[in-house]
Amino acid sequence: MRTLYHLPLSPFSRKVRLVLAEKRLPFDLRTERVWERRPDYLELNPAGTVPTLVEDNGLAIADSGVICEYLDEAYPDTPLLGRTLAERVEARRLVAWFDGKFAAEATRNLLGEKVMKRMAGRGNPDAAAMRTGYLGLRYHLEYLGWLAETRKWLAGSAISMADFCAAAHLSCLDFIGDVDWSISQAARDWYARIKSRPSFRGVLGDRVPGMTAPAHYDDLDF
Repeated sequence: MRTLYHLPLSPFSRKVRLVLAEKRLPFDLRTERVWERRPDYLELNPAGTVPTLVEDNGLAIADSGVICEYLDEAYPDTPLLGRTLAERVEARRLVAWFDGKFAAEATRNLLGEKVMKRMAGRGNPDAAAMRTGYLGLRYHLEYLGWLAETRKWLAGSAISMADFCAAAHLSCLDFIGDVDWSISQAARDWYARIKSRPSFRGVLGDRVPGMTAPAHYDDLDF
């Protein structure tokens, strides 16, 4: 069976997990502590990052963006890059937005400081970085809310990679209790819809030793 090397609170790993589940592709999960720099793993992915997907035939695919594009090409029965050319352009733009801008301004400054830094043994959280993260998160929630108010799904009429990418980042921040859903009711309603999908069950079932998610984390009617 195909194997996905991941970390439970990696939004990039979660994005791939959601896409695999939405496409109904079975896979095994294997936790990879990237800070250990295992030689065997570096042979699969010289960058030493997660996720990495290894197919049944031994094909190793690194980087969440590359993996998701591969999955949509290799398993097209459930397309997740939009129905029209314009929607595919917009889906890719928003994936770049959340994996780039959102990740740099919110995810890295909150999840990175509060969780990943501790796991990697790199010291205590930087309070200034966290303040920047909360400000960035507010801005992004307002933008996401605008998208949700003006479209059926984030990139247009059909659910797409953009929705799963945004949900992956927000689910990680929601796990550590950092998302103030009162900022945007539209963003909250969109997230409630996507977290109610069967493909989200695995993510909502995640537990991390030494951490307790807020009560609403796996509540579909939060």
